[in-house]
Amino acid sequence: MKFKGVIFDLDGTLADTLDDIAGSMNRVLLAHGYPIHPVEDYKLLVGRGLDNLVTQSLPVIARQPALVSKCLAEMIADYNHHCLDNTHLYEGIRELLNELATRGSQLAVFSNKDELLTQKIVAQLLDDIPFVKVMGARPDLPRKPDPTGALLISEYMGIPSQGLIYVGDSDVDMIMATRAGMFAVGVLWGFRTRAELLANGANALLSHPKDFFSNTPY
Repeated sequence: MKFKGVIFDLDGTLADTLDDIAGSMNRVLLAHGYPIHPVEDYKLLVGRGLDNLVTQSLPVIARQPALVSKCLAEMIADYNHHCLDNTHLYEGIRELLNELATRGSQLAVFSNKDELLTQKIVAQLLDDIPFVKVMGARPDLPRKPDPTGALLISEYMGIPSQGLIYVGDSDVDMIMATRAGMFAVGVLWGFRTRAELLANGANALLSHPKDFFSNTPY
């Protein structure tokens, strides 16, 4: 089947969001008197939703549900104000998206980040790209690697999942794409490793966005 659409992850795939995520979480940790983490450590914490990131960032002794909920609310409030301080598109992303749009591909974004934050970042950085759907984490949907959200986007596009490519940077993305019946493409400029992507079902790997058309069967 010819591929007619491409769905992208956000963090570590379209945009480098790490500095702003780390900054917000570290400010919350400092406010509570807890140790902060180096920015690089957040590469392993991003990808499974902000609630998971907050839980794993807190000291084990502090991971009581009420405190996690409080810190999560504080982190989201801080991040909402600072999510675009240092966040930027990866080199070549805009050119890839424009080329896909020119070729008539339907485009979408599906992230485990809170939906309003996902939409805010995409609207600011990629307001000229004709995404047909920008979806993030929301209460009525299970998070990736559950394929429910991706399959909803497939229905919204009117394209069978076998006609879609999913592009992401983590194990969660590759597992979800495989479960959804999509062609899983892993990117090597993101937050995780080649080994992780291959071990979790990547059908193709990209070292740079310009490799998309040569490294995938699009």
